[in-house]
Amino acid sequence: MDKQTFNLTTDPWIKVIERQTNQTRTVSLIELFEHAQDYRQLAGEMHAQDLVVLRFLLAILTTVYSRFDADDEQYDWLITSSDSAQSLVVDEMADETDIQKDLLATWRQLNQAGHFSAAVTTYLKQQTKRFDFFGERPFYQVTTKDYDALVPKNKQIAAGKGQVALKQLNRRISESNNTPALFSPKAGETKNELALDELVRWVMTYQNFTGVTDKTKVVTDEKFSNSAGWPYRLNPVFAKGTSLFETLMLNLILVNKRDEMAPYTLQKPVWEYPTVSAYIDERKQQLQPDNLAALYTTWSRILHIEWDEAGQPTIFSAGIPIFAADNALIEPMTTWRLDKKTNDYRPAVKGLRSLGIAMWRNFGQYVKVRQADDSHEPGIVIWLRTLKEKEIISHSKPLILNSVALISDGNATSQAPAVEVVDDMQLQADVLFDPESADYWPLRIEDTIELTQTIGTDYYHFATDVGRIRNLDVRTFANGMSAKFYEALNEPFKAWLADLTGDDNREEKINLWKQTLESIVVQAVDETLQISSPRDIKGINTEHGILNIFTAKNRLMYNLRQHLKPQKG
Repeated sequence: MDKQTFNLTTDPWIKVIERQTNQTRTVSLIELFEHAQDYRQLAGEMHAQDLVVLRFLLAILTTVYSRFDADDEQYDWLITSSDSAQSLVVDEMADETDIQKDLLATWRQLNQAGHFSAAVTTYLKQQTKRFDFFGERPFYQVTTKDYDALVPKNKQIAAGKGQVALKQLNRRISESNNTPALFSPKAGETKNELALDELVRWVMTYQNFTGVTDKTKVVTDEKFSNSAGWPYRLNPVFAKGTSLFETLMLNLILVNKRDEMAPYTLQKPVWEYPTVSAYIDERKQQLQPDNLAALYTTWSRILHIEWDEAGQPTIFSAGIPIFAADNALIEPMTTWRLDKKTNDYRPAVKGLRSLGIAMWRNFGQYVKVRQADDSHEPGIVIWLRTLKEKEIISHSKPLILNSVALISDGNATSQAPAVEVVDDMQLQADVLFDPESADYWPLRIEDTIELTQTIGTDYYHFATDVGRIRNLDVRTFANGMSAKFYEALNEPFKAWLADLTGDDNREEKINLWKQTLESIVVQAVDETLQISSPRDIKGINTEHGILNIFTAKNRLMYNLRQHLKPQKG
């Protein structure tokens, strides 16, 4: 095969949707950053793939704007110790407050300008060799020499072991050689066909959403198990804007809010490591990254691609140790839950059993409702709060929190992708970060959600009664009716959330939702009554007397009235 080149900085490989035409097009890195304000959003094969690309783009932006301000001038508190931009150090005499002010000023100026500055293109041109998919150090891959040096001898390239087929790399198929994917978007030999730009996207995605079926690992002193990709272990959440530029800006975290005394961290994405072995040596220590660029570009595998004369790739993969997720609070794009046994914060990973629970029902995972709560807000929410408190974004700005989760099959030996779940909720900045302490919107919203879920429980009991009357598998039947009921609630509740403002009379708004909720319950019950059978009407004898569709309805309506009593105030 002739020597090829495919440089991510200049060759098109990122799929976007143009704002003006709503058409999809494929662009290079430089084109994307120079015209991000003209694109609505990323538009890859999956939302999970878009999330991976978003984190990759943020790694570049975080690296650039932690070194250069919006006028493309290097911060005066950074000292270049050599000609390389990778050798910057912070001036020991620099004031932490001044550093924070400078970084926030950069964010503000970029946001006001409405586009990124030339520093991004300059950086990409400086790093162009590291972004060549076929380069001497191929992008997101390792060379034959590096691969063979890192794996056991019997796993080296010549042995032909540790291969990953394209149909496995493609997360829309994820087919192993042992188990065919029956409901694949491709069939037959086409499962192993990918255009080069798509291959690049799937290589990046595979590094982030890797299963655990592969057995080859790099050689280490301590034993380890191949881990799933890092975002696969999260419950991802990010802020979504009205353009790709706004989405990138809202998620561009330049100040470390986890440590007010150390707001600045030197950024080091994976491509800035001097060698692959230097990166792997660091990973063998299983230390959590101390900077976002490294975190966003975390590899789960070393990948090597062999190309035959016909231009067909053969991919080799070997696992590398990964850091623990416990208390990895540097990760800003996930919700957390407290393990009360160990007192550790762990990503609140979504599973197959919680597929039907919409984002709004876990509102308290995204916003700290009570100061006494042991919840930990996602870092992206903490960052948005900072922007609002510094008056860099307006109080009335609509903020959309977007969740994208690729959920595994739950099999500990495969963790193959089973389903992709996408959800969002929109709130005004003044509502999400309500300055009022006496009538704090997040607390009132959480109380309203608890009330709504109480009504959901009332409805579940109604469904249970109907299941009993019909002599069905009560649990399965009631779960199905309950799921449909919550589906009917999702869009109206999200619309109610989006309509809230900081100036609202809380009681009036909450009562509006109660009216909507009551109407949805009544409609759901009416639909059940309309298809009632003679058995539903006749009912069954129970220890409490006759139970039929009407007594079940009466019980639900009584509970509904009790729980929806207007608040006095």
